[in-house]
This record gives sequence, structure tokens and C-alpha cells, in this order.
Amino acid sequence: MAKLPVSPEKLTQSFGPHLAYEPPGGWRGRGEPEKLVKTHCCFCGQGCGIQLKVRDNRVIGFEPWEDFPFNRGKLCPKGVKRYMQDNHPDRLMAPMKRVEGTGFVPIEWEEAFETTVREIRRIQEAHGPNSVAVLSGVSLTNEKSYLMGKFARLGVKTAELDYNGRLCMVSAGAGNKKAFGVDRAAGAWTDIPLAEVVLCAGTNVAECAPITTDYIWRARDRGGKLIMVDPRVTPLARTCDLHLPVRPGTDSALFGAMLRVMIEENLVNREFIENYTSGWAETEAAALEMPLEEASRITGVKLEDIVRAARMWGEAKTSFLLHARGIEQHTKGTENVLSCINLVLATGRIGRPGCGYGTITGQGNGQGGREHGHKCDQLPGNRDIENPEHRAFIADVWGCDESEIPRKGHPAPVIMEMIHSGEIKALISICFNPLVSLPDSNFTREALERLEHYTAIDFFLNETAQHADIVMAGSLHEEEEGTVTSGEARVNRIRAAVTPPGNAKCDTDIILELARRFGQGKYFDHFKTSEDIFNELRVASRYSTVSYYGMTYERLEKELGIYWPCPDIGHPGTPRLFEDLKFPTNDGKAHFNPVRHRPSAEEPDEEFPIILTTGRVISQYLSGTQTRRIGGLVDQCPEPFVEIHPTLAQACGIKDKDWVYVESRRGQVTVQAKVVSTIRPDTVFIPYHWAGKKSANLLTIRAYDPTSAMPEFKKATVRIRKADHAELEQATKELVPRPDVQGKSAERSKI
Repeated sequence: MAKLPVSPEKLTQSFGPHLAYEPPGGWRGRGEPEKLVKTHCCFCGQGCGIQLKVRDNRVIGFEPWEDFPFNRGKLCPKGVKRYMQDNHPDRLMAPMKRVEGTGFVPIEWEEAFETTVREIRRIQEAHGPNSVAVLSGVSLTNEKSYLMGKFARLGVKTAELDYNGRLCMVSAGAGNKKAFGVDRAAGAWTDIPLAEVVLCAGTNVAECAPITTDYIWRARDRGGKLIMVDPRVTPLARTCDLHLPVRPGTDSALFGAMLRVMIEENLVNREFIENYTSGWAETEAAALEMPLEEASRITGVKLEDIVRAARMWGEAKTSFLLHARGIEQHTKGTENVLSCINLVLATGRIGRPGCGYGTITGQGNGQGGREHGHKCDQLPGNRDIENPEHRAFIADVWGCDESEIPRKGHPAPVIMEMIHSGEIKALISICFNPLVSLPDSNFTREALERLEHYTAIDFFLNETAQHADIVMAGSLHEEEEGTVTSGEARVNRIRAAVTPPGNAKCDTDIILELARRFGQGKYFDHFKTSEDIFNELRVASRYSTVSYYGMTYERLEKELGIYWPCPDIGHPGTPRLFEDLKFPTNDGKAHFNPVRHRPSAEEPDEEFPIILTTGRVISQYLSGTQTRRIGGLVDQCPEPFVEIHPTLAQACGIKDKDWVYVESRRGQVTVQAKVVSTIRPDTVFIPYHWAGKKSANLLTIRAYDPTSAMPEFKKATVRIRKADHAELEQATKELVPRPDVQGKSAERSKI
């Protein structure tokens, strides 16, 4: 075993005695489990069921949960190993404070709470309530998402609240609400196998949502066709019927061209359009403006393939369209989403078996997290914070005066801009790692260094939390009761399998204690359990499009999840929306939205001629805070890389496995080349799960969708060359061994 980088005594003091004398991963606890706890995976938005094996208050393994209907026991590589983070030696076991010149030292909870409250009060007294921001995460349960919204607004009394779903689902949500009046998948995944055509746009299903692949394959087993839209030939695309290798940033031109073909060849459902939609005339006119030849040139997709895709989609009797971040993480992400929805509405294939539309949700509670009020513009029940009726309803639920609820704040990327400019001077965050996940990482680092006070709540010391003054040791997914909502809108029960180790606390207890110390206990003291919070959430969502009112913990467990809306206790839930062809919009109809292609924020030029796009790999998850600590997942993909087409590689003198210097106007990284024929020759791809000098977001641009405030992660411009000797030496020096072999992480070196 590798020699520990610090003394056992120091480890014991900082992280708890049971972690100092055993190999990482908690193997000492292996043996027959004392119990199996039915719960759900903490990664991505599919909501796969899993049974955790528990012994001596430790998760020691898992068993398949074959009765849970979504995944029937199947799990992806991340799901299989997700339990291994529970006993990791990096686990925060006590609150800490940062001491200049020393690093982080453990403290008592009293000091952590007292310091946080004192500093927040000092800053707000000097600079006003909105000088403090709260950033939340959608790995949190619905209960904690609801609690964070209420805490920020009534506890901290700030309008500056937002969440990391801002980097994931907001373009989809904005598009869905514009078109349908409600933000969720129109059908359950059980409709996918019944579809004659499945169209996947900007989604690497096999790596990012692997269990969804099974649903698509079942459609194909029945003779269904698969269309994949992506600049890369991702694993699922290697066997599809038609791959459209769209140039990043041109999705709306592609979908507009497909709609034009459908119009010209009479492949649209005129009866449905006339009776159940509005906005068609303007949308049709917009689609007919761009010649097909121009669309082919802009998108880089062959004209005959555009026509073929339009005919496959238009002629089908049943169909399902899925999209994800590939079309959403753009300055025109909402428009891309609307152009997809236009294809669905033009055929009238919605609200019936085998027909549907959905967004593949990226984060563990990406759906529920955007429903219950920790967005800057939202109150619980997906209500509008500026709507007087919505404000009055929530004020009544909360028992406060409507004037006590702050107005609309700013999105997370703008909050970071405001921190950088000095408008926001203090920050409280929970389960959010913006130093890795926001664009232009150098800018984010500068902003964090300018904070007067920062308290971070998390279970690992992530890269952003290293800038905190106070770090509060919070809880893992399986350490609290609660619920989460999957990408198909199924609300699932999360069961506590173990309690937080050492002197760590449940996130809920931390937030409730802070609220009391801010003098706002009257709004929070009635919460004794997570179920109490859920029951208030149910009431707060009542009469909204996102009603959970008819759900209870007992029902969710007995029925293995319930789809919202579920307005009453006797209601069975709603797996498929719009079966009555009525839509919760101002006119009761689905809305077409005209979309015209426009350039991205940054287009290739002579100085930076190559397009960069970013994304995931199957073994890593988001900012890597959890998965980069699991050795088996690190083995599968230990470092980021750059995918380059052979034509581009040859032009740049680069061979497979060469180290490559990639530079944008904002930063640079040095990574190894993967020379592959499965990417466009004008585009390179780098996965974004790594931090520091290996972060893909050193290169990305701070440009945002004007509707959703989504950053443009999927398109920036770069130049590349083979790394020189000094760059190669520096890059190889930064290679990090497996965390469970090395016995430490980069963060541990600060202890």
C-alpha cells in the first residue's frame, strides 16, 4: 500500500478514525449485508432502481432491483460502482475552515454555523440583502430543492438564487413551456419501443443514458428506424439507419430544412395543425425562407440525407424524438429545442401510444430540480416568481407576506459575473462545482477569489469548495430520505440506507439550522422529517401544471413511482401527456414557434479555425467530483483527450496518442490525441469532467442563450498543434494515479 501523504493522526483528526487505517473503499466492511435498501442511482436522470447492501452502517455493495420497471435490474458502469464513493477516504467527516498558509483545518459545528451567519449578516448590513448569493444543485432531492428555494428567499432573504440545472436543462424547459405550456417529456419511455422512427438529436445515448439505449433497441427489434443527429458518430450512431453529422451550432438550420421538405412533400398533418395548434403560418413561412442547398452548406449535411431524414420522419405512423445537451447548450439552445418540437407538432404524433417527445435529463434530479423553486425566476410548482397570483399562493403556503418573497434574481452564470464585478460579495453553495462546470474557468477562478465570504456544503472537497472560507460536511444521496423525479417525470422514493459518517450532517439539518440562526425559524421549525417537507411541497405544487398533491411516500413506495401531474390522492398519475389533445397554454393549443438560423457567438476564422465541442464519457459524471474518486471508473477513462479526424490530424502533423496543445481565446489545455474517423473533420471533441489545467472549460466561451441563459458549451473556436517538449513535460507531470491506489486526491494535499 502506498505511504500515506500525511500522518494517520492528521487523517483521523480531519476525516474520522475509521478511515485512517484501512484501504480506500471500506473493504473491511465486506461480508453478508444486514439489509438491502431499495433506492435509486444518484447519477443522471434516468432514475434506475438499485438495491444497496448495508452492513455496520456502511454501503458495501449492491444487488439488481429487477422489479423496478424502468431498468429491470440493468445498470450502467457508473451505476454498478456508484456505491464505492460512500467509504472513500476523501469523504468530509467534519466541518472545516480555511486558514491562510495552512489549508483547511477541522472545526466544531458551532464555529462553522456562527462564522457563516456572522459574515453573511455583516455583508448584507453593509451592502444589502442581494449582495449574498445562493447556488444550489440538482443532485439534491425534491425535498432539498424545495427547501433551498425557501431558505434562500425567507432565510437568507436574497433574490440571488439559482441552480446548476442552469447548465443542463433550462433550454429544454424554456422550449417546452413555450410550445406546450408545461416542462416535461410528453410521453413515458415505454412509448419508445412502439415507435416506427426514433430521432435522437444531440444526445450520446449509449454513454450518457445507457439504459435508454435498451428502449431504442426494442423499437429497432420491431423494425423501427433510428436517425442520429450529431457531429460525432457516437456508439449508438454506429448502427443507426441514418446519421446526420451536423456542424455544431447549425441544428436549427437542419431541422428547418427537414420541415421544409415535409411541407413541400405534403408530409405534415394539416388536420392536427388546424385544430390543435397555433403559430403554424409564421413557422411555415420561416421554414420556406432558407433554400435546401443553403441549409446543406451551413450544416455540412448532404442534401440527399436531409431529404431522406424528412421523409423517414414524415412518413412514419408513430415516432419519438429525443434530444439532450448537444442541441441545448448553445446561445440559441431554446430555438433548437423549438425547431425539434416543430417537427413533432407538424406530424401530430403526440399524446398517443408510440408517439412522443422528450429530453434526456442529464442530472440525477434534473427534472424535479427545475420544478420546486430553486431557480432564480421560479417558485414551487414551476410557478413564475413575477406572477402576482403565483406569489400570493406560495406566500399563503409559506405563511409569510407576499412582500417578503424577493423578486426575480439572476441565472448562475450571471451570478458568477456579478461576483467577479463585486456586486455579489458572499456565496453559499450546495453540491455545485462551478469552477469545473461553468465556461471560461479562469474567469470563474478570479471571481471566487474576490468573494469576501464563501460557505460550501458538500460531501467531498470539490475544486470550487477549495476557495471556501467554511466547508460544511454534508450528506450523500443514500443518507437521507426523499424523492427524485426522472427524465420521464416519474417521481421515485429515495430511501436512507445509512447515516452520515463521523461528524458530518444531513444537508437538510444544515440548512434548517442556518435558517434558525438567521432568525427565520418560524418558517422552518415545523420540518421534523423529509416527509414533512414533501408534504408541504405537495401543497405548494397543487393546482399547478406540476402537481404532486396526490402523491405520498406510501403511494410512491407501493406503486414504484408515480408520474406527475397527480392532482389528487386517487389519481393514478400521468405517464403520457396530451392524450385529450388539450395543452396548458393560454389558448389551449400547442404552439408552433418560427425559428430562423443565426450564427453562434463564436465562428471559425483564420486565427481560430477549428470548432470545439464538449461532452461526456460513459465512466465519468458531470464535474467528476464523485466519479473521479472511483478507481474502476478512472481506469476506464483516466484523463481527458481530444478526438481529431484523420484529415485534420494529418494537416496538423498529429498522430494518435500524441500530446496536443489546444488553445482558444480564453485558455489552453494539453491533452492526448485520439485520431478517429467518427468526428467531423472541422471539429474536435474534449470531455469536460476534469479540473484544473485539464479542464475543457478553460476553452469554452461565456456566451448565453438570451431566453434560458444556457452557456454555449457545445461550440467554441480553437487552434491546435502538437505539444512542444515543455508542454509535454508539464502535461505528463500532472497525470494523477488512481485515487484508491495513490491513497490521496489533489484536494487532500491541501489538508
